[in-house]
Amino acid sequence: MKAILNDKQIDKILKELADRIIKDNADSRNIAIVGIRSRGEILAQRLSQKLSEKLGRTVSCGTLDITLYRDDLNSPQQNNQPKVRPTEIGFDIDDKVIILVDDVLYTGRSARAAMAALIDFGRPKTIRLAVLVERAGREVPIQADYAGYKADVKPGKLVSVFLAESDGKEQVVIE
Repeated sequence: MKAILNDKQIDKILKELADRIIKDNADSRNIAIVGIRSRGEILAQRLSQKLSEKLGRTVSCGTLDITLYRDDLNSPQQNNQPKVRPTEIGFDIDDKVIILVDDVLYTGRSARAAMAALIDFGRPKTIRLAVLVERAGREVPIQADYAGYKADVKPGKLVSVFLAESDGKEQVVIE
């Protein structure tokens, strides 16, 4: 196991992502954040807080559960029942610039499922993808608009994100 990011580096990346999002979106009033359960949700909350501080106003933040939109839901390898949790988007997404947040972008399948789920809630002006860690290995044509760290990870290795709120520790490791 090799640590690639610590708590200070994760915080710095989120600040840099917030700066880039503000720079790219001249009309910042339309920005809203939606995190993909579960670690994307935590990162989205943190990113929303940083954007709110920088913009001097509250940036809406929601959570999206993609369980029923996954393309491996009925896979023969899936032996257990999936746990569906609520999607919590307490604002209208129509005509908003939605920053979709996830912890790791690898195959692109989670991001694809998240976009399909999000569209069921309305029609955003734009959907942008922000990830803490991006690695090679796309299986669908998805790319991050905002990537905090590009990891050079060999196939067969895992990138694991641990966040204080869910794991009691703060780091990103390659396993």
